[in-house]
Amino acid sequence: MKQLKLTLLFMLFVIIQYGCTNDSTSDLIDNSIVDEITYTNTTKAIFDNNCIPCHATVPVNGAPMSLTTYEFVKSAVLTRGLMDRISRPQGSQGMMPNGGTRLPQATIDKVFQWAENGLPE
Repeated sequence: MKQLKLTLLFMLFVIIQYGCTNDSTSDLIDNSIVDEITYTNTTKAIFDNNCIPCHATVPVNGAPMSLTTYEFVKSAVLTRGLMDRISRPQGSQGMMPNGGTRLPQATIDKVFQWAENGLPE
C-alpha cells in the first residue's frame, strides 16, 4: 500500500512538472500591449454612466452643459474645469456628480490619463 501511494505521488509530480510547461510561444500573453485610453473605448462609458442623468442632450437639475458627445466633453475638460470638479473630495462644494458619491479614484485616474494623452477620440 505504501509503495502504491509513493508511486501515485511520483506520477502526480511528473504530470505536474511536465504538464505545466510550454514550448510554444504562440499562446503566450504579451503584457506590454495595453489598450489606449480613448473617449470611445474608455471615458465615454464613464460619462454616460455618471454624468448623463443631469448633463443630457438637454441638461437638467441645473447642469450648465451637455456631456453627450466627444466635443462637449472635450470642451468641458479644456474650458469648464471638469477635471477639477470630478476630483474634489466627497461632499465638497461643486463636486461631481452633484449630490452623489465621488467617482472611484481608479475611474478618475482613467479620465486624467485620457486628458494627459491629449484627449484622443
